[in-house]
Amino acid sequence: MYIIAINGSHRKGKNTAILLNALLAEAADLGATTELLELTDYNIKLCRSCNKCMGRNQCSITDDDMPAIGEKLLAADGIVLGSPAYWANVTTLMKNFMDRTRYLHVTRNMLAGKVGAAVTNAGLRNGGQEAALRIMTFFMSAQGLTLVDARNQNKPIMSDGVAGSLLADVKEGKAIWRKSVEEDEAAMLAARQLGRNMVELIRSLSK
Repeated sequence: MYIIAINGSHRKGKNTAILLNALLAEAADLGATTELLELTDYNIKLCRSCNKCMGRNQCSITDDDMPAIGEKLLAADGIVLGSPAYWANVTTLMKNFMDRTRYLHVTRNMLAGKVGAAVTNAGLRNGGQEAALRIMTFFMSAQGLTLVDARNQNKPIMSDGVAGSLLADVKEGKAIWRKSVEEDEAAMLAARQLGRNMVELIRSLSK
């Protein structure tokens, strides 16, 4: 079982990566092989809208890192997308990555049947996290992935998705900020549960 996480944050190794790594660590403890890809490490050119992928499952751009990432996506059993919320949306890195996967979708859904999930983080408590999650999950649903959420049926207090926040509280009109998403216990618990749920669903679909 191979689960890959794609981090669309411009800040490598920071809060979104922390959530993704918590998820991957939980999945690894259950026997999965995992890998985190930081999009900041890769050269992914912009889609040229040449529409050549409409006639074949292949992108006309071959001189960047997207073909190698595409091979990893095809090899994976589970795919997790992570992006901080920028203006209630995903980052430009994540959106460009999504655009460049068009060749995996237009002619036929080459990622169909895989398990997908998403995590996000923002500074504010209501900083656009739900919108960013919807964008990522809609993308994966359109690609034919089976989506999994972070719910634990034995603990109904858990939320559907993983959405961290750095705003801890407001006291006497002053914001109290978390130093890291690691201090957001609910988000960290949800990320770990999401990792467990991914492994469970992948195993059930492979039977």
